[in-house]
Amino acid sequence: MGGNLFSSSSSSSSSESHSPPTPDGGGWVFVGSAVEVEREEGFLELIVKIVFLLVLFYIFKRITQYIEKTSVLKLQVGLLGTGKSLQKDLNQIAEIADTSKPEGLRYVLQETTLALLRHPNYCIYGYSSVDVKRGFEEGEKRFNQLSIEERGKFDEETLVNVNNIRKQSATTQRSNDFRNEYIVITIIVAAEGVENLPFIYSRAQLKKALQKLAIISSKRVKAVEVLWTPQNENDTLTERELLEDYCLLRHLNWRKNCLNSRGRQVWKNSHTLDKVFVDYQKEVFGCLEPSYEGIEEKGFEGE
Repeated sequence: MGGNLFSSSSSSSSSESHSPPTPDGGGWVFVGSAVEVEREEGFLELIVKIVFLLVLFYIFKRITQYIEKTSVLKLQVGLLGTGKSLQKDLNQIAEIADTSKPEGLRYVLQETTLALLRHPNYCIYGYSSVDVKRGFEEGEKRFNQLSIEERGKFDEETLVNVNNIRKQSATTQRSNDFRNEYIVITIIVAAEGVENLPFIYSRAQLKKALQKLAIISSKRVKAVEVLWTPQNENDTLTERELLEDYCLLRHLNWRKNCLNSRGRQVWKNSHTLDKVFVDYQKEVFGCLEPSYEGIEEKGFEGE
């Protein structure tokens, strides 16, 4: 390509060299100008090629990113025990959903997120995590791992609907003499491509996370599991049970609670936003063994 441009410029300059001679016998030759124009055109052509290659690389990266990767998302919400209507809603969803089909999984995911969005005042704790795995098999493995971990926290499973296979058993009513009572809902989703959830530290962030889950296309959803405890509408978790089994849950009003002296001390001793949550929960709410696994480092400017 450069040779063709140089050939065109050269013929142009030779025609100029036949201009009438000056009294000194000299002529006008513009060879220097032609070479300069050719260099500029060659440089522009090189820039265009580089930009084109970068665009191709970006498109290829985006395509392979969505084809080869699977995102496993977990959203956990701790609610006040007064939100017992949500237990009833979830029971009804589990009883009628056809979880053997993509549309049924989509229905479970959408109805669960909508139920939580309609009752924001019940939500007082939240936690989110995202694992992006290469390939569906790795994503399925991680999904099953999270499912087993969460199901292992239950004393019993009284209502099950997996792949449209239903099982229901009588619930055991527990005595509860504690003042604070809670319900925990866990949503686990495996979806094609790369997804993300916001860092949960307020009701506004929880709302964004629920909305993100609600709009995932049914074509990309590979697996959904919704777990809630307790299942019985007349039963709740004690505060102690909540803190022991769901230690990564973060209080959505943590800024307000950090106004006490112990909370301020935790703030001073913590260098990242995530560490504030876990240390504060450990010191103020009594969480005995906080885990930092899966927690992403964030600075305070990310508030």
